Amino acid sequence: MALHLNTNAAYKDFQMLSRDKYFVDKSAIIENVNERVKTKNRFLCVTRPRRFGKTSVLNMLGAYYGKAYPSRTIFDGLKVCKSQSYETHLNQYNIIKLSLNELSGRGNTYQDYIGRFETNIRNDIREAYPELTGKEFDSLADLLTATEDEFIFIIDEWDYIFSHDIYQENQKDFLEFLRDLLKDKSCVALAYMTGVLPIKKYSTGSALNMFDEYTMLNDSFFDEYFGFTEKEVQSLCGRQSRLVLEEIAEWYNGYTTEDGGRIYNPRSVVLALINGKWQSYWTRSGKMDEVLFFLKYNIAEVRDEVIKMVNHMPVRIEIKKEYAAGQGNPADKKEIFSAMIIYGFLSYRDGELRIPNKELMMEFENALEDDDFGYVA
Repeated sequence: MALHLNTNAAYKDFQMLSRDKYFVDKSAIIENVNERVKTKNRFLCVTRPRRFGKTSVLNMLGAYYGKAYPSRTIFDGLKVCKSQSYETHLNQYNIIKLSLNELSGRGNTYQDYIGRFETNIRNDIREAYPELTGKEFDSLADLLTATEDEFIFIIDEWDYIFSHDIYQENQKDFLEFLRDLLKDKSCVALAYMTGVLPIKKYSTGSALNMFDEYTMLNDSFFDEYFGFTEKEVQSLCGRQSRLVLEEIAEWYNGYTTEDGGRIYNPRSVVLALINGKWQSYWTRSGKMDEVLFFLKYNIAEVRDEVIKMVNHMPVRIEIKKEYAAGQGNPADKKEIFSAMIIYGFLSYRDGELRIPNKELMMEFENALEDDDFGYVA
């Protein structure tokens, strides 16, 4: 059974999502992505905080483009079916799906990790194209090219080994693996990649410079498709009778699109509606602890400015769009705040930093009770 080529995983996941009571139709993004297929701009990387719908959109794209599992019955009722390009790309491509958070069960080395992907893709290709069996190819890309076919890559959690700080000595090798697999390869019709951390923090050279990158700090193209808009949340509230929009807004709103549209944390909204009560559904992750750990250094009075925001006072600061979050000690407070924006802990608009909503306010208040904060606590 194929593990990465034309797997039914994306199709099955999106099929289940589309049946959910609180499903929100984000399929209009497909029309925008279709414009990139088989063009020079076919490399897309969308980075967002966890719980902001990245994997749901990725699975939707896999279900739409994949030729192995006809999905017309799902998409004919969604917004994308009205697009002029809808029929052109529906179920027309081989899909190679990589979830880069999958570790090898055979060992703990980088070669075990990356070798698993390489071996499985090679085996899948040879099974699907038996005429290539017995032939030798120097690289995985050469094997894919030899099929004389086109592939769409959907890659989830591209940044896993960086965000979990593993295989440090091989992280450049990993970037080279992605470059050799994708860059300048005619067999790649589209590469759509997601993660939390921006590429720019790690690929400072030319390894992955073919990707157009869309982050929390810089995205005027796809921003409305990650998170729920206010109109979408209002519609969801109409599907139940226990919570109203104003309550949901207080707890889970606070992010914005570049043109000022309001964006809500989607996972928290859905959980609140399912459970019929508002509370913090934010799962404390290692990343939250890591960013707050930096505050203990009190770089340029960062802690004091966080205290202002906890007291509902916005902080004026200019943060460049190209700032990126990542591993290692931050050089200054702008890097700390940039990381908090990237991870979704702060919102940033018109030069002002804020704690987005009541849910995140509770997380900051809990963190500041840590004895390590001394007089602040």
